[in-house]
Amino acid sequence: MAFLHINHPMAFIFGMCGNLSSFLVYLAPVPTFYRVYRKKSTEGFQSIPYVVALFSAMLWIYYASVKGNTVLLITINSFGCFIELIYISMYIHYAPRKGKIFTAKMMFLVNILLFGLIVVSTMLFTKGEGRATLLGWICVAFAVSVFVAPLSIMKRVIQTKSVEFMPFYLSLFLTLSALSWFAYGLVKLDKYVALPNVLGFLFGMAQMILYMIYKGEKKIIQEEKLADHIVSIIIPEGEGQGEATVKGKPDDNNNNMGRNATQEEVQMSQNVV
Repeated sequence: MAFLHINHPMAFIFGMCGNLSSFLVYLAPVPTFYRVYRKKSTEGFQSIPYVVALFSAMLWIYYASVKGNTVLLITINSFGCFIELIYISMYIHYAPRKGKIFTAKMMFLVNILLFGLIVVSTMLFTKGEGRATLLGWICVAFAVSVFVAPLSIMKRVIQTKSVEFMPFYLSLFLTLSALSWFAYGLVKLDKYVALPNVLGFLFGMAQMILYMIYKGEKKIIQEEKLADHIVSIIIPEGEGQGEATVKGKPDDNNNNMGRNATQEEVQMSQNVV
């Protein structure tokens, strides 16, 4: 039972809470990919957030294996790797040719080349506690860079006075996840887990406050501005698709699908551990 942190009961409790909340965050894109499956098309969705989320999970597994006595980090990030690989596989299957090629390139550059470089360099040039320290700071730097992403979404909510871009429960689960992992890192005296989740908690609280402020507001978009607004949300995978988005009449279902999926993707990549 040592692997369950019997000597750190509070760490086990917080770690289990973090596992549960992070599990729910990882499942957030399931409705999106169910729609992709039904429509047999990715409809302009991006694969980058899933590649980034997979890279993040791989980093934390490597850090946890070097650090030791961190099985709860390994369990949730192992599930993260599993579910992200499913998402990416579905994306590649249904994406147009350019999307397939781009995603394959990103997988090679980020999840194979960059991750391999980190593993090899840390194995060759560091050892013992120094290796864990270097990996910890790499994880912190990457997590902080990921947490910057919601700033654009929060800005959009303020500008449009609409929370349709920011699902409340996803923000709630991310906040709970950050709080749980911060407490876990605090009890375990692991600053590399605790530090980035301070930022995650603050951003999560800010998103929920914005939601409470603007949840009753009705969004009004001028018809002549609608096409440009859609382009700023849905990033097309091909040049022709981009032109069609601007010039064509927007389809409500596709429009909403693109907005929600983009927000789910961005917030999902915030899942630090």
